[in-house]
Amino acid sequence: MISRSLSRFVVESSWRRIPDALRHEAKRSIVNVVGTALGGSGDAAARRSAETLAPFSAPAEATIIGRRERMSCLDAAFVNALAGNVFDFDDTHPGTIIHPSAPVAPPLFAFAQRRAMSGAELLHAFILGVEIECRLGNAVSPFHYKRGWHITATCGVFGAAAAIGKVLGLDATRMLWALGNASAQSCGLVETLGTMAKSVGVGQSARGGLLAALLARNGVEGPERPLEGPRGFLQVMGCDPDLASLAAGLGERWELPRNTYKPYPCGVVLNPVIDAVLSLREQSRIDLGPVPAERIAGIRVFGHPLLGERADRPAVASGREAQVSAQHAVAVAWLDGRAGFGEFSDARVQARDVLALRGKVSVHHEAGHGVDGARVEIRLGDGTVLDQIVTAARGSSGNPLSDAEISAKFRTLAAHGCPGFDPEPLLDALWRLDEAPDAGSVIALAAFG
Repeated sequence: MISRSLSRFVVESSWRRIPDALRHEAKRSIVNVVGTALGGSGDAAARRSAETLAPFSAPAEATIIGRRERMSCLDAAFVNALAGNVFDFDDTHPGTIIHPSAPVAPPLFAFAQRRAMSGAELLHAFILGVEIECRLGNAVSPFHYKRGWHITATCGVFGAAAAIGKVLGLDATRMLWALGNASAQSCGLVETLGTMAKSVGVGQSARGGLLAALLARNGVEGPERPLEGPRGFLQVMGCDPDLASLAAGLGERWELPRNTYKPYPCGVVLNPVIDAVLSLREQSRIDLGPVPAERIAGIRVFGHPLLGERADRPAVASGREAQVSAQHAVAVAWLDGRAGFGEFSDARVQARDVLALRGKVSVHHEAGHGVDGARVEIRLGDGTVLDQIVTAARGSSGNPLSDAEISAKFRTLAAHGCPGFDPEPLLDALWRLDEAPDAGSVIALAAFG
């Protein structure tokens, strides 16, 4: 019984048996996602969502990251998860392309302001929630995402339910109900990528998982086999799901250490592409700058099939769409020598120099590349060919960001989303979250305005 096995695992897990390295990785993940929520707090999608929910939200008990007002813990979980995901700058689980932290950390922090919990208690629940969502993702990949399900939202609701169920102290039966209540809410479509609705799905997974656990605590029952049943999540939303892997090595082999953190605010498949273009740009410098774009005859990008499936988008009209466009990423990386928030803005998408160079970029599949790898070939008008292969993109498992780089990213995100906000007290508290007697007081430091 897979559903019961996972439920018992979460219920019986002990903090003292969590390895130190895993505890530290959890803090890296949480620093990263709180940073991305700060960065996304001023985005139109986060702002409009908060304004939509505000008239209906009571009691005002939980912090909205990067904002002054408070909302109910259910609504705060929604808005903060949406903000954490809105720029596609949150973490990525290799193999599934799940963004693990956005659905799981925000509901925990929101609930910590309703019911006191220590930082260690929150970290433990976070680790378990990520484990559940990523194992489910492993079991249904690659079919699930290819079929069009937005895997962060569909699997994230289970992670949030398991995490909240842990801090509620649910027994194994009620934890099973929590997973069943989550299964009734699992949704999210790849069709929404490049629009605000994509992050609405992630926000709803956080809110839905919190609700699923609260319903279970109050006796709302679920099916006996919400995951592996003949019409359960795995069978309906997967194709020949790998059921054996779900419970194999529970408590011994963990998914969180595989987590990765992005250096650029865009789809993870674009990281190696940007790295390759920036490297070629530096190599080709003449006199005081790189080869002028006018001298480029064509640019071909080669990579994993997912690169073409998700990022072959030559005609984008907004910064949000540009986050999943290889053509745009190549153009701004070459022209601007960087790929930050400004490069994925509406204004940069419409700029003439970007439009001209974007039209010269094509995307192709090439065997031998993982999601973290790519090859970029630039042909100049005089026949010269510049070629660069990246096997492990910056931020990937093979080339991870350091703690210092994650902290620097946090500061950049805070400055972008909340100009004038001093990030240091919050950043320091998050790195010491395992020592905090009250996790709610830590996230309260994220209020601003």
